Amino acid sequence: MREPAAPLRQSQTPAVRASWPAFLSRDALLRNLAVTAAAALFLAFVGAFGIPGSFLRRLAFWLPGMILAGIVGSTLTYALSLIPALRRNLWLFVAAAVIAMTPPATVLIWVYWCWSYAQPLDGRMLVNIAPGVFVVSLAITAIHVILNRAGPATHAPPAGAEPKPVRFLDRLPPKLRGADLYAVEAEDHYLRLHTSRGSDLILFRLADAIAELDGLEGAQVHRSWWIARDGVEDIVRDNGRVSLKLKSGALAPVSRPNVRALKDAGWF
Repeated sequence: MREPAAPLRQSQTPAVRASWPAFLSRDALLRNLAVTAAAALFLAFVGAFGIPGSFLRRLAFWLPGMILAGIVGSTLTYALSLIPALRRNLWLFVAAAVIAMTPPATVLIWVYWCWSYAQPLDGRMLVNIAPGVFVVSLAITAIHVILNRAGPATHAPPAGAEPKPVRFLDRLPPKLRGADLYAVEAEDHYLRLHTSRGSDLILFRLADAIAELDGLEGAQVHRSWWIARDGVEDIVRDNGRVSLKLKSGALAPVSRPNVRALKDAGWF
């Protein structure tokens, strides 16, 4: 990624703290807790692993069990996220996380099961539940990664390479033709184009726009925003939340999963 013309300034209130890793952020924890609770409800409803008792008894087993397994999984996932090779390949990361998570989660569920139902530690049970734990770990890890992954990035050609046309620029309304594109913001079924000549709306999908924006250095920083790197004037931090102030004056929020991705890309 090419370097911005000038260092980005940072504005922050005096009470701002250093931002947490994405998996420890409040929003990510709430999403992960919701997924964990939904998984516990599902496992209790279907009677997974042959857990005996009524639905409420099974739920009383699975809810704390899934929370314990989630703590183990989150710790391992964060440790794996520090490995650059895994960060560059989403599905390799998922595979590594599931392989790393399955053995300790299997042992945890096995011990917790035997303790909850006053059963002896039977090794045959450990072997029998391992495949099920693997499947559940795979499903939950995939859901967590999808919910917490960063948005797609677009890239300018490498230095010295011939610039390629950016197809999306042909969609700019006549009054904005030739302007510098700062951002694309989704508004219902429309896109608001933030440029050096003002803004305007067009009828188009953000996902399709991002596909046509390749050739410009930028990234989807929020479910509703794609930002051109050269369109950023300032970085604003407030109570752990990060926003990008555009050269047009507009303020674009950065979702938690994207903060780390932008840091890794050298945006700030």
